Amino acid sequence: MFSHFSIGRKISLGFAVVIICTISAFYITNDTFVESQKINEEITNNHNPSIAKLEELKLMIVRSKMLINNWVYQETAPENEDKVSLNLLTEKEYPVLKIQLIALSAAWQDSAKVSLDDLFSSVESLWASHLQIKEILTGVESYNDPFNKFYCADLVSEGGEINVITDEILTQLNDIISIKKETTEEITAEMIDQFQFLRTLIRNLGIGLTLAGIIIAFLTTRTIVSPVRKLRLILLDLSKGIFPKQWVATRGDEIGEMANALETVVTGLRRTKDFAIAVGSGTYNSSYTPLSDQDELGQSLLVMRKNLQEYSEDMEQKVRERTAEITRQNEEIQKQSAQIAELYDQVKDSILYAKRIQEAILPSKEEINTALKNSMVLFRPKDIVSGDFYWFSEKHDRAIIAAADCTGHGVPGALMSMIGSSLLNEIVNEKGIVEPAQILFALKQGVIKALNKHPSADQTKDGMDIAICSIPKTGNKIEFAGANNPLWMIRNGEILEHRGDRQPVGIYGDNLDTPYTNHEVEVLPGDTVYIFSDGYADQFGGPNGKKFKYSQFKKLLVDINEEPMVKQRDVLNTAIEQWMGEEEQIDDILVVGIRF
Repeated sequence: MFSHFSIGRKISLGFAVVIICTISAFYITNDTFVESQKINEEITNNHNPSIAKLEELKLMIVRSKMLINNWVYQETAPENEDKVSLNLLTEKEYPVLKIQLIALSAAWQDSAKVSLDDLFSSVESLWASHLQIKEILTGVESYNDPFNKFYCADLVSEGGEINVITDEILTQLNDIISIKKETTEEITAEMIDQFQFLRTLIRNLGIGLTLAGIIIAFLTTRTIVSPVRKLRLILLDLSKGIFPKQWVATRGDEIGEMANALETVVTGLRRTKDFAIAVGSGTYNSSYTPLSDQDELGQSLLVMRKNLQEYSEDMEQKVRERTAEITRQNEEIQKQSAQIAELYDQVKDSILYAKRIQEAILPSKEEINTALKNSMVLFRPKDIVSGDFYWFSEKHDRAIIAAADCTGHGVPGALMSMIGSSLLNEIVNEKGIVEPAQILFALKQGVIKALNKHPSADQTKDGMDIAICSIPKTGNKIEFAGANNPLWMIRNGEILEHRGDRQPVGIYGDNLDTPYTNHEVEVLPGDTVYIFSDGYADQFGGPNGKKFKYSQFKKLLVDINEEPMVKQRDVLNTAIEQWMGEEEQIDDILVVGIRF
């Protein structure tokens, strides 16, 4: 009876058995996973966070014991760090943690929920005892009263009220944590048992499906697979261009119909092959009749024969014309490539020469180190030449050093840097101006004059941002002025920032006669000052391709502040290279550091 089924019925019967078994397995597996997911969510969202918060409260109680002891035995002002920490713990940290534990305990189903209320009551009693000490020992003067110290010391002594309450709270916490851990272990064991059942079920279903598959495969192979395999071999031969030599025996089902249709297709392909060979060899008058008026392939072949015949007649002439045109174009391209290469070499040689000129204008680092023993300069041009430049001179028993960032970078920025360096030489070395604010004002006038600029609404704002320090050979006060750029000073691990004026050196609105502010900065032995351009902080890089930023720049300078200045330069250089990674340097980088 099975052999008389159509192919559709045979396949449907096999799939029906598999689908029924699969649906059964799916529903059982889904129910198990849903229940396991609920258990897992309960552990993840309640039990584990509950234990973590209880452990956090335990640490908070232990820390409060230490801090209240410090309050009693260390005679300090209310602003003392430990006293501030204890107030913060009792007034802010604990209330927040308490709210979190109350929210988590709403889902508890064990005895820990009842114990939690007692625990909170004990903690409030502990804070009340703390408050007694806080109200008695309010300031440094309150420690002078022997009674105050004796009473408070008794509260925190071994066996005192605070010690006893603290030990009780820790015991309560240990009990609650033990209960929550036992509950978590029980729920976890329940989930493991469910997965064990699911594994057994899936194994048994797998065996059943395997046996059912073997039976179905045996029944279908005899009537479906063997004939289909023969048809497959015929189609594989056709895919390789081999016409078949044998056919599937005629039969009354769908496979028999496919075999007959395939034989008809192969006969048509044979005729098409013979026609294509004739057309390909140039025999355009060979005969060919399509299978029918709807035979798209046959009709297309006839159109192809006509088009090929017309195309072949003028193809040779077109090939000759296009070959001649390509030859001419190649000659022109080669000529232009040679001209471009020559121009590139000339431009590159010019820029390299400009680099040598710029390096000659910059002060030598040996000259700076001679005057400023503990100093460093990190200088990384973006291109061959730089729009950032540093300048140094000694005048009237003062060392004057500047870090400037000119408009643009590369060749335009380098030209502006040469103007700035030349003007600084004139202002300081020739005119003898050593006050930073006056230097900046004279530099602004000189830049405007050099560029022949006059204020107008549509001007390009050419100029520079710059920071200048004037350092006397004696004394502990330096002078600083900045045009958009600040001075950072690190003292005892903290950065003190002195901001520059918010106007550049150059045309900017109606600021032609606006002076710059001169800052007098007191420095102590061990202080380090830094002046810099914006290239370091603005560099893109890191895992997300973002800017380095000034906050990270400040932290890096604080971290390396104890290192020798030469080592600082190397660390800064390595850090920015690692930050850039595969990114391109986007701007010139300049950092100058001086330690006193």
